[in-house]
Amino acid sequence: MQRRFKEQDVEGQKLLNRINTKDLKRGERSMGLFNTKKNKEAKMEEKKDDKSILLKNKKSLKDIIAPAGVDATHTNHLEISASTTKYARSVIIATMPRMCTFPEFLRSMYTFGDVNVSVFIKPITENSSQTDLNKRINEIESERIVAAERGDINRERLLAQKRAEAEDLRDSIAGGFNKLYESSVICTLFAYSLEDLDKQTELLSTEMSKTMIGIKPAWAMQEDAFNSNMPYVDNRIHKAHTFDRNSMATVFPFINSDIGHPNGIPLGFNRQTGLPILYDNFSKSLNNYNMVVFGKSGAGKSVAIKTLTARSSVLMGIESLALDAEGEYGLVAEALGGVNVVISPSSSTIINLFDIEPELSKDEITGKERAVLNVENKVEDVTQALVTMARGSTRSSEVNELTKQIIAESVAEEYEAYEITSDVNSIYIKRNEKVLDENYLGRQRKEMPTIGSWYKRLLVKAKENRNPDYRFHYSYLVKVMRQYVREYNGQMAYFDGQSTFELLDDIPFINLDISQLEERFARPLAQQILLSWVWEKYVKKNSEDKEKAAKKRVLVDEAWMLLPYPEAVDFLNTMARRARKRNVSLAVISQKFQDFYEKQEVQVVLTSSDTKLFLAQDKSEIQYIKEVFKLSDGEANFLTTCTRGEGLLKVGEDTAIIAINPTKKEFEFIETNMNEIAKRK
Repeated sequence: MQRRFKEQDVEGQKLLNRINTKDLKRGERSMGLFNTKKNKEAKMEEKKDDKSILLKNKKSLKDIIAPAGVDATHTNHLEISASTTKYARSVIIATMPRMCTFPEFLRSMYTFGDVNVSVFIKPITENSSQTDLNKRINEIESERIVAAERGDINRERLLAQKRAEAEDLRDSIAGGFNKLYESSVICTLFAYSLEDLDKQTELLSTEMSKTMIGIKPAWAMQEDAFNSNMPYVDNRIHKAHTFDRNSMATVFPFINSDIGHPNGIPLGFNRQTGLPILYDNFSKSLNNYNMVVFGKSGAGKSVAIKTLTARSSVLMGIESLALDAEGEYGLVAEALGGVNVVISPSSSTIINLFDIEPELSKDEITGKERAVLNVENKVEDVTQALVTMARGSTRSSEVNELTKQIIAESVAEEYEAYEITSDVNSIYIKRNEKVLDENYLGRQRKEMPTIGSWYKRLLVKAKENRNPDYRFHYSYLVKVMRQYVREYNGQMAYFDGQSTFELLDDIPFINLDISQLEERFARPLAQQILLSWVWEKYVKKNSEDKEKAAKKRVLVDEAWMLLPYPEAVDFLNTMARRARKRNVSLAVISQKFQDFYEKQEVQVVLTSSDTKLFLAQDKSEIQYIKEVFKLSDGEANFLTTCTRGEGLLKVGEDTAIIAINPTKKEFEFIETNMNEIAKRK
């Protein structure tokens, strides 16, 4: 029995071992499946973690455009820290005019330059409007009654007018024809230095005062004002003014990138819209007809002005005259059927500085025109030119007021010796018969004084002089002015003698080429003398009556040459001021804007030019242009990167990006760059 039980126990143990082995294997297989699932979940978690890291490091638009920091601890400005520190100041409109004019109300602010402007508009309900207006009408009436009782007639009249206006406004709102709004206007200016920021703030205040708008900095609220000017639609200032519907419409910035005139020449294409820009140099919408063109060497200044000249001559009949300092306009004169006059030491052409012409002056009372001879102005013009000649290329300090007085007296005596007075008949040879009218056609002109005759008079006066104060100045003039006299074979005697040609009317283009003269002094001197001569022979012939006057343009190329000579600058300013009266446009072309910026005496040329064309600029010059003409950062950056023939055209208050592309036929006489000519062949 025991043996049988033992055998059964052994068999049972074996069975138990087999069962345990199966269970163990099954458990191992189960653990393997569990571990595989766990590994997959772990890998998925790792991928999820990797994805969250990428998302976490992803940069938002705010991260890209935001500066490194903004310092808002200052009470009157913010300091924006980035690669270059920039300063910002927010201002608000404090006072406003009684009436608003469209579109001039906020135009100066919108087009000022590097500014952000926000306008918050909140309509006022009709019930609130009626309640407030009725209350205000009662207050005004009470004040009017008190004023009447006190016998204050003026105040009573003003209050009665205010009440009538308030009642009209209330009735128009009640009838649904009008509505009241409250509006806040916040402007933020930017600059790269506090000094420039103060200057820009003062300049903006001056510009806005022209429309009777007063602005004030948001003192101690700069951070709130700056945030209000961000695109969050969050007004944190709440300094509002009340507008009605009509005045509210004047606030909207209706700025059109398409500038130009209904009629005119196709000057170029608008880079933003692709449309042609029609430009009329003599449009009635312009305050004046002058224009300035600035651009670095190779920017396309000559091509631009030649395109303008050629097209305006063919399409609008505008006559042009160029003072050609580089010899670039000769082909244009030939192509347009004009005249090319070369002035050089070897040429036979003579320009007489003393030439004087009668001018037609309009009587303000009768409206009739009469011929007058202004000898006094001519004496001053000749004196200024002779002073420049006396100073010479060294701009000698020996020439002072005493020297100028000697020159002026001797010039006046020259005209007296030739019996030239304010009488127009005095410039003609006398005839026996009496002149019955003012038709001077066919009459023979007198010979005019010359530099040679003036120099002989100077020699006589120097010998007769007994005043010790004048002795040195006479001696200086006798020595220096000898080089301008033909009789003594002077090196610069090409302006001594009777003029050898006349500037006739109805010539499409006249080119006075002075490119063969010495650049440092002879060319600027020639520019000044020719400006005076052109004024006499070309500009003054035009009538003051716009209906009778021809449209004329005078081009002064490389005008920067004139700037070192005060008398030349003074005459350029005078011509810029007086040209419009004679229906003449003065076009000044120059490379170096910085010279114009730094010389206060020539600012009149800039302020008297309603059209400004800026072509590609050097980075050293752009800051001056940006400051004077209130360009934005984007406009300034464009001018430093634009290609040849592209630029910024400002006509009045409007601005557009222009591309000037002459036609293939125009290129034959416009282009002076030999490389460009070779490309087009």
